[in-house]
Amino acid sequence: MTTATGHNNTVSSICCYCGTGCGVRVTPQANGTVTVIGDEQHPANFGRLCSKGRTLGESTGRLSARLLRPTLRHGKDALPQPASWNDALRMAGSKLSAAIREHGPDSVAFYLSGQLLTEDYYLFNKLARGLVGSNNIDTNSRLCMSSAVSGYKQTLGADAPPACYEDFDHAGCVFIAGANMAYAHPVLFRRLEEAKAANPAMKIIVADPRRTDTASIADLYLPVLPGTDVALFHAMLNVMIWEELIDRDYIEQHTEGFAVLRARLREFTPRAASELCGVHEDDIVTAARWFASSPATLSCYTMGLNQYSNGSDKNAALIHLHLATGHIGKPGAGPFSLTGQPNAMGGREVGGLATVLPGHRDPANAAHRAEVAALWGVPELPSRPGLTAIEMFEAAAEGRIKVLWIACTNPAHSLPDQTLVRAALEKVDCVIVQEAFAGSETLAYADIVLPAATWPEKDGSVTNSERRISRVRAALPPPGQARADWRIVADVARWLAADIAPERVRLFEFTDAGAVFAEHAATTAGRDLDYSRLSYAILDTQGPQQWPFDGKVGRKRLYADGVFATTSGRARFLDVGWRLPADKVSAHFSIRLTTGRLRDHWHSMSRTALVPGLTRHVEEPLLSMHPRDMQRHRLQDGELVKVRNKRGAIWLPVEADDSLRPGVAFIPMHWGAAALGGQGVNALTSRALDPHSKQPELKLAAVSVEPARLPWRATMLLRGDVQVLRPQLDALRAAFPYAVAVPVSLNGVEHLRLRLAAAVAPSSELLAELATRLLPADATLAAFDDAARGILRRVWLQGRTPLGFVLAGDVRADGALTGWLDGGEAPASLAALLQGQAAAANRARVVCACEGVREDAICAGIRRGLDVDGLKRELRCGTGCGSCVPELKRLCAA
Repeated sequence: MTTATGHNNTVSSICCYCGTGCGVRVTPQANGTVTVIGDEQHPANFGRLCSKGRTLGESTGRLSARLLRPTLRHGKDALPQPASWNDALRMAGSKLSAAIREHGPDSVAFYLSGQLLTEDYYLFNKLARGLVGSNNIDTNSRLCMSSAVSGYKQTLGADAPPACYEDFDHAGCVFIAGANMAYAHPVLFRRLEEAKAANPAMKIIVADPRRTDTASIADLYLPVLPGTDVALFHAMLNVMIWEELIDRDYIEQHTEGFAVLRARLREFTPRAASELCGVHEDDIVTAARWFASSPATLSCYTMGLNQYSNGSDKNAALIHLHLATGHIGKPGAGPFSLTGQPNAMGGREVGGLATVLPGHRDPANAAHRAEVAALWGVPELPSRPGLTAIEMFEAAAEGRIKVLWIACTNPAHSLPDQTLVRAALEKVDCVIVQEAFAGSETLAYADIVLPAATWPEKDGSVTNSERRISRVRAALPPPGQARADWRIVADVARWLAADIAPERVRLFEFTDAGAVFAEHAATTAGRDLDYSRLSYAILDTQGPQQWPFDGKVGRKRLYADGVFATTSGRARFLDVGWRLPADKVSAHFSIRLTTGRLRDHWHSMSRTALVPGLTRHVEEPLLSMHPRDMQRHRLQDGELVKVRNKRGAIWLPVEADDSLRPGVAFIPMHWGAAALGGQGVNALTSRALDPHSKQPELKLAAVSVEPARLPWRATMLLRGDVQVLRPQLDALRAAFPYAVAVPVSLNGVEHLRLRLAAAVAPSSELLAELATRLLPADATLAAFDDAARGILRRVWLQGRTPLGFVLAGDVRADGALTGWLDGGEAPASLAALLQGQAAAANRARVVCACEGVREDAICAGIRRGLDVDGLKRELRCGTGCGSCVPELKRLCAA
């Protein structure tokens, strides 16, 4: 609902980050920004927001970070040139038309995003299948949720999470597997904390190779080895059967296939599984007893199960635990896949995957294809299987894809095996990139750039993890010439249809997003997700609704009657075997590297990096290793290391982290080539696919770690906007093995930090030249160079206020200078400081992003005797989104 607030027009909308689907209240400001608060009426969050959601308003109004007009590149070696929308639409249409005529419909492919709205997805799907005539349409949701889709469909018959958020309040046991809810779904984690406080008898089990902040709430922590979850789940079911903890009546009345699976489970004793998955056998028995004996058990899982070549098996094996105990279809129970992106669910509903048609239909089913063709008024839909994400880029690298349209995603960062991805983008005749932000690595390969609107400039709908559809509403107009995604698709489609099928121009004549939603909703009639009677009018007057929706109310939980969406109406137990992950450790690559999210960052940081306060918890990419592994590899904390495998190599500092089990290392997923030299973290990850879901094994890569042996170092830290130096920074990252450029917040002001390392000293003057591009002309320079030794030490000031510095060849003063820029005391002797002779300032990281509370202030409070409640009262840390509370507890305990 839209309401007036003073002289501003406040709108209700949805946060654009994770799949929790938090409601927000957005108020536009006169300066082109917005203020954001949580919507207390939205049932997903009741006003709560995480650190990212609370700072959404700070990421708007940054025009230097946005794409503001179309550009065209006439030839792979040419520079992009500004163009009119007419020219851009004409070129896109002609490239698509030529490829279809000369090479057939399957020479065209569409790679989309779980951040698109449902209306955007729907028109892309209609364009690909109803006009182009190809099933080559897939999404980055393939990278995160497709094994969850496969697990649900194989066991329960439909891609439909059966639980809801209210189940946290009713669960007697919560089993979290491969999910760091405290970071990836903070608002849901707060709800779990409150449920645990209200019901201390609740048992929480966390299975994860890292003892994450989520594990801080666990009654039982299972440090499972990466990729071995099937052995863990099978052993738990083995215990349940042996100890008669299963629900035989439920199995007999509502399931099939149990006898075959039971025979396989005999070999998965707790002792045997302990050797495979690294979890103590007594803990496996305890987990099984708690899971089965609880009055209601809820499981939550995300990428730790999905992003493996055996991800579908892991999903199925976990769902088996619910079917065997009857913990499904009732309050507090069920297998609950937590969606990673804001509209990954909507994309699955609308047919935004190569393996799905609108309304959860199957493109391999001739009757389903005929139904959609009739709804659209076209003779037929293509029958040839479409290419999924990894297959699409493999085909592009082989020259089989001539036009690749990429929308709202950044494959030159996020896809695994970046060497192949970049070769594919170079090979494609025409790459169309539909994007809002100027920092995307994929833009370097674009022949046509179509500037898109983004949050809070878009109007439409999304579906969250609990099947709840909510309205997204625009609070600001798009900047420059940017347009809504669905309008861009419709505009190009009309150009293309006029050329190849004039009678189909009508398929893309929509007046607004509401008309698109109405047509999409009609495709769900009679399907398991049926919300054909849902409309914008209902969403506007009655608020968000869950599907299936009967016209009055949505259904909270599925399968309460024990009838499943299979042909027989029974849920299926699968004969799931044991398979190791595709990427296996060896003598040469002995470390299991896993990746994951950080608390205050999102995906490739196109938006979160624009908010200085979100960069202070973790500012730069690091490799985390267990102290025992660091000792074995003779590595020191903070040392620069080379991480490599058969696919690639990256250089970054290493830190000791005893939350990892020995043999496992961790790198955050957020830094790609735009921030980290080489090709970013996904230079290392594997494109091995799950045979059922076609999801790649992003979660595990076997690597080696060794000292970097790059003795020359340089650091630049300057006040200014990282976007201004993008071309120069791109060149530096290409030239240096280790080159990290990140925005950092110092004393409340945004700065750019650049770190470089090389085997031999290059020209240091290049860094000083870069500095002059950011600094005001009246800045005063203090220099203490040593040209004979290739050392450059320079500080720029405005009056007595430091603006930035450049150090090359000798970076000992880095810590002291950074502390000074961050509000520390001025040095007694600048010359001594520049020579590294002054004591280094201790610049503490920010623990509480909401209130900007630093670790040094928290530790000082603890030394004065404050506990967590005392820290909240005195320093305000932990009183905003609450995401820092687990860390506050750790600091107090230490």
